[in-house]
Amino acid sequence: MADTRASRPGPDDRSGTAVVLIAHGSRNPATAADHAALCVRVGAAAGRPVQPAYLELSEPSIPDAIDAAVADGCGTVRLVPFFLHVGNHVQRDLPAIVADARGRHPGVEIVLDEHVGADPRLVDLVADRIDAPFRG
Repeated sequence: MADTRASRPGPDDRSGTAVVLIAHGSRNPATAADHAALCVRVGAAAGRPVQPAYLELSEPSIPDAIDAAVADGCGTVRLVPFFLHVGNHVQRDLPAIVADARGRHPGVEIVLDEHVGADPRLVDLVADRIDAPFRG
């Protein structure tokens, strides 16, 4: 079985940037394990470390992941919301967390990407799944 534990969100060797993939979080511990494993796979595909963080119910929290990245010397923290739809979390909660983090770390660039569901490639992914044989 592959090791899905993510290391601390230290700077990427190429850019001094930490990339944090944000999920909602859940009381079910399998959710955090799945998200950590996804971060490992995404990081391998992207060629750079990707760290997990959670809006609520799971650890590390988004503020904790940002603080750890800054403590490890990152000059930039890029936050990628793994959310499908615009809702209160995307419109209000995440920007508020980022604004607070920017206040705590004024010398660090903290970037909040658009949520993953806004990517037009998602349409093709879902269409491909629908066209694929049923995997009941």
